Amino acid sequence: MIAPSTVWRIGVSQLVCWGVSYYLIGAFAPAMIADLGWSPAVIHGGYSAGLLVMGLSSPVIGRLVERHGGRPVMSVGSVLTALGCAGLAVAETRAVYYVAWIVLGLAMRCTLYDAAFAALARIGGAAARRPISQITLLGGLASTVFWPIGYALAEIVGWRHALFCYAGFALLTLPLHLAIPGTRAEPREISSVPGTGSAPAPTPDKTLAAALYALIVMATSLLNSAMSAHMIGILHGLGVAAATSVWIATLRGVGQSGARLAEVMFGRRIGPLDLNVLATSILPIGFVAGLFGGVLGPAAIGFAFVYGAGNGLATITRGTLPLVLFHPRTYGSLVGWLITPSFFLAAAAPLGYALVIERWGPAAALHLSLAVALLTVAAALVLRLRFGPSRP
Repeated sequence: MIAPSTVWRIGVSQLVCWGVSYYLIGAFAPAMIADLGWSPAVIHGGYSAGLLVMGLSSPVIGRLVERHGGRPVMSVGSVLTALGCAGLAVAETRAVYYVAWIVLGLAMRCTLYDAAFAALARIGGAAARRPISQITLLGGLASTVFWPIGYALAEIVGWRHALFCYAGFALLTLPLHLAIPGTRAEPREISSVPGTGSAPAPTPDKTLAAALYALIVMATSLLNSAMSAHMIGILHGLGVAAATSVWIATLRGVGQSGARLAEVMFGRRIGPLDLNVLATSILPIGFVAGLFGGVLGPAAIGFAFVYGAGNGLATITRGTLPLVLFHPRTYGSLVGWLITPSFFLAAAAPLGYALVIERWGPAAALHLSLAVALLTVAAALVLRLRFGPSRP
């Protein structure tokens, strides 16, 4: 079993680590562009470089968590996050800027959900499903908390000093990670899969299950990366005032955590495969609402909130689907390999979306997102129909 104190510590660390690393670019990109005089492509290219490093390091980090547990890996990640933020704060050249993002990329793979999910799976085996859902409650509020904090700090002390503050926040997660237990679930805990809603996939179908899972993770990661970098800019480009765009975009985090709270409270009877269909089906609704965000205020709010809700549930199923599709003991290494392509696609998304918006406008970015979301729904349906529990 996983102690509630462990869940709380990892949940708080997820709130901070997501806020000061993954969502950093959304808060500071405009100030960086204005101060450094670099193009948006160069600024967002650093973020893409970080995500690329996440992908390259994913299999290795997955194996390390599986072998040694989350405590040493995530603790190193806390220090690397602080170093990366400090590196950005002192960056005067593109070389230093990109090296700082490379450090942050490694730090994000060591600290964010995938490492935390693997750590919980190692401690609790198949019983990690509920703790995985619980830690995402706080992690989902990262943009809601840190986007306004980042903008406020940049206004008060400048973006460079704000990033030094972010480095300090990152170091505060070190004691939380050092407190993670180093235990591993007993074999009897791993063999039982309570409340998952389906049995592990048969061995001959493992390749299909892995391919569908990887496709869903790739698509949702692409959308998550793109919206993290450009949601505020898309809203502003559609005609929403700049300050209003920031506050509307923070509703994404409210939607994420609200949906995750509902899953924690009422989702015991919903298996991961069914929840995955629900999560992916919500995503297209958010992008359709976004297309009307420039003329209808409620539509802009709906875009941020509904997309956040769908993404929030998709994050949970990213962690829980492997518990019913594959053997939990191989969670760290197998999932580390399967999610690797998602990091590469996510790395290209900020730069790709920046070019799409620059050439065709924010509406084109939303149309692209809608197409990707519909592809995700199709893959989730096939996965549910092929590997869901048999019906009478």
